[in-house]
Amino acid sequence: CFSSKPRLLPSKCFSARINYNQGIWCTRDSNQEFDNHQDLHSSAWYLFIASSRAFGFWLDIVCFIYIALVTLSFLIFADGNTMGGNVGFAITQAIGLTGMFQWGMRQSAELENSMTSVERVIEYTDLESEPPLDSSPDKKPPPSWPDQGKVEFIDLKLRYSVGEPWVLKGLNVTILPQEKVGIVGRTGAGKSSLIAALFNLADLDGHILIDGIDTTSIGLHDLRSKISIIPQEPFLFSGSMRKNLDPFDEYPDPILWRALEEVELKDVVKEMSRGLESMISEGGANLSVGQRQLVCLARAIVQNNRILVLDEATANVDPKTDGLIQQTIRKKFSHCTVLTIAHRLHTVMDSDKILVMAAGKVVEFDHPHILLQKPDGYLWSMVKQTGNSTSEVLKGIAAEKYGLRPNPSSPSGLAVSQSSPRGLASSPSSPSRLAISPSSPTDVAPSPSTPSGLAPLAEPEPSPSSSPETSRRPDDDDES
Repeated sequence: CFSSKPRLLPSKCFSARINYNQGIWCTRDSNQEFDNHQDLHSSAWYLFIASSRAFGFWLDIVCFIYIALVTLSFLIFADGNTMGGNVGFAITQAIGLTGMFQWGMRQSAELENSMTSVERVIEYTDLESEPPLDSSPDKKPPPSWPDQGKVEFIDLKLRYSVGEPWVLKGLNVTILPQEKVGIVGRTGAGKSSLIAALFNLADLDGHILIDGIDTTSIGLHDLRSKISIIPQEPFLFSGSMRKNLDPFDEYPDPILWRALEEVELKDVVKEMSRGLESMISEGGANLSVGQRQLVCLARAIVQNNRILVLDEATANVDPKTDGLIQQTIRKKFSHCTVLTIAHRLHTVMDSDKILVMAAGKVVEFDHPHILLQKPDGYLWSMVKQTGNSTSEVLKGIAAEKYGLRPNPSSPSGLAVSQSSPRGLASSPSSPSRLAISPSSPTDVAPSPSTPSGLAPLAEPEPSPSSSPETSRRPDDDDES
């Protein structure tokens, strides 16, 4: 009954009680879990009290027997010369010794009971430590790193503890600088695990290169301080507004005020009693959900990193705040590489590329319009499940973005034919240009100069400078 397991039960009950007090509105209708904790704690505590009483009663019996033996010894071995004062003194000392014996036994039990806190601290010492926070001098990245924002995943595997199966299974993806990439997939596909790998939060195998530097070879602080993240649930510290925007006091006030102005919170903060020194409650309880998200966005603007991670940052805000966040991201982070975990497809259909994941693997990775040209593809099936009207809207967004996308191989970029709003075709005069063909919205053939992975394109009319016929490769339908 004095083992460590029963002594840990009260702490679990108290921890659950604190959590329930913080979210009491969520547990009023379903308190069965708390009842189970309370019943388990009460039964263990009752056993502890009953055992303590039984132990005390046993000590009293032992002490009574000891005093009785001392008294009887004087009666049995009395030789007539024993003085009565000596007998009384011996019995008094025996009673005192029994009292000290009882006190020592009870204190030893209390000491063992108090060792629960020490045992819990020792548990933390047994945890496997993370990699070093600081990089070694010979591997420390330059202060300007990363200056481009290129991210490469090479044979990447991830698992959350040793001995468990891999969650990510051999990912090979290259994200170019300044690309806006949406990450989609079913529940459990590995979207959040990919971000966890980027921040080096779990056991990794393989390589993640950011501007050519392996992230596993540098310190965690050097890595994580160079990647900004705006989570779906905004997290604010209990402290001043300044500490929430700049936790390490690295930036002057003008930069903080400029970031607040970018997200339209400057007037709100000025109206507070102490400005940047105004206190923010735990979790930002004295701010609305939209304002909390805007503070997180301002924090990312202050950091001005080349890589930004969005975990559906606009899922829980009103339409006005949603529009402000999207506009600010497009304006302030146009020079950054942006990775967006999408729970709603319309938030990433205008991305440069979409990375589709399934069972911890990358199954598709290309421009959304190109992926939508593959019948029975993963993204195509996900869009199809949204319904006919919504799917047409999503396809329209992807097609519009694809037509406006700049082509790095041609200064003139991509051209859109005004006479045909549907279907893509390669311009015969310039293989690097794309034009809209009215002939076929989906069943089209690729130009010989079409790069691997692009959707099949059709030529509406021949040109003297190019072949009037287009050839179709047998493996076009197999490329993602």
